[in-house]
Amino acid sequence: MTNPVDITQALTVPVLAAGWALHASRLHRRLDRSRHDPLTGLWTRDGWTSRAERIIRRRPRAAVLLADLDGFKPVNDVHGHAAGDAVLAAVGRRLTAWCGAHGVAGRLGGDEFVAVVEDDARLDDRLADLAELLREPVEHRGVTLTVGASIGAARLTSLPEPTLTAALTAADQAMYRIKGRTRRGRRLLLAPALAALRSLPQRLHLAA
Repeated sequence: MTNPVDITQALTVPVLAAGWALHASRLHRRLDRSRHDPLTGLWTRDGWTSRAERIIRRRPRAAVLLADLDGFKPVNDVHGHAAGDAVLAAVGRRLTAWCGAHGVAGRLGGDEFVAVVEDDARLDDRLADLAELLREPVEHRGVTLTVGASIGAARLTSLPEPTLTAALTAADQAMYRIKGRTRRGRRLLLAPALAALRSLPQRLHLAA
């Protein structure tokens, strides 16, 4: 005769397992949502970093870019935060479309954005296209809003240490070299050789 206690235990274990599986699934979805910026739909810093690292491992010929919006503060000051949110959401959509299937974009916070894409012969032209794309007006409640973007980029193949950290540093330096000299994002600076230039004296010394 089967012990009722054994039957209860046999029924309880699958129920508990199913409960834990459901709980784990909910936690995973919650974590996934926490890594997405709810306004733009882009990855936040942690989510973007993990995916960028994965892309770099699989595709050594990659480029990292940082974009900082120009003229964003006046949009908030004059038209309100709802208008600023509309601009940020539009930037998120445009940057996602620009990255395509083989790249990934993120929002670091405020009006700062980041992306990693595959490096190719058209990268310079694509970056120029991105600058123009981000300058396209955003319509919000009958008002036309326009911002620009300072964009700095770094090719991993041109860095002494082809790491995400090194690429972000080079892209950041490239961006701030033109910040303040850019008019509505019309100019951008590609920084493929920034770190390589620093190592030039050492290479010349070794060659001597």
